[in-house]
Amino acid sequence: MAPGPGMGEVTTPGDLRLLRPAEVRHLAARLGVRPAKRLGQNFVIDHGTVRRIVALAALQPGDVVLEVGPGFGSLTLPLLAAAHQVVAVEMDPLLAAALPATVAAHAPGLAGRLEVVTADAARVRELPGDPPTVLVANLPYNATVPVLLNVLAQIPSLARGLVMVQAEVGVRMCAPPGSREYGVSSAKLAWSARMRLAGPVPRTVFWPVPGVDSCLVSFTRTDPPRTGASRAEVFAVIDAAFGQRRKTLRAALAGWAGSAGAAERLIRKAGLDPGARGEALSVADFAMLARGPGLGGEL
Repeated sequence: MAPGPGMGEVTTPGDLRLLRPAEVRHLAARLGVRPAKRLGQNFVIDHGTVRRIVALAALQPGDVVLEVGPGFGSLTLPLLAAAHQVVAVEMDPLLAAALPATVAAHAPGLAGRLEVVTADAARVRELPGDPPTVLVANLPYNATVPVLLNVLAQIPSLARGLVMVQAEVGVRMCAPPGSREYGVSSAKLAWSARMRLAGPVPRTVFWPVPGVDSCLVSFTRTDPPRTGASRAEVFAVIDAAFGQRRKTLRAALAGWAGSAGAAERLIRKAGLDPGARGEALSVADFAMLARGPGLGGEL
């Protein structure tokens, strides 16, 4: 069913013209930009896909969108039509410098809604303009989880989001404890948000065409587990638990706790089984473990 009013319908002003695939290639040639695999640059060029993303994001007129990796602006243009403002964080200085001109040419009435920041979104600490409320982005394949972890930690105003990621990564991001795909990224993202798969994306909508399929992942911010430990302390336990994935918690956490015996005592005090593996623990369980002596207070 097509989105209707109140269901994230994408309304586009008469002066908005989306980028055609040939225009994206022309822009790349004019700027001398050759998509770099090391930067995870695969640009979405399909109009149906960008409209679908904006519709599923269910943006409200007052929303401030954070877009990471806008590239040539294919997704930026419809986002500007649906939101109050778009803060576009682009790592490539050539692409960042060209984006305002592209918006002015394709959506002159919306150019004032765009703020471009040249920065690495995996390291950004603060942004200009109004605080972003929604993340909507085609995230680079090589930095998906670092970007998400950073913006969730550094931009508390972000309440929800919809991101396009490599399909395999998306499955891991949303995996529950006990599942085969559950791991470090699943547990760390669960500290700040509830992740959900929102649909597949074929590789043919990108230029250049990647060797893998993608998917959409939506998230809603949640409160961290109640604990006396900090985020960094909880993440240290997660890293230790999955550092030796096939080992029991008692063995995997020996270095973190100081010895296997100390690890077993802390695990039992947290009400957990020393013989279990990290894959079985929720982020709340890791938060309980991180409260051990010297790491946030007594159990």
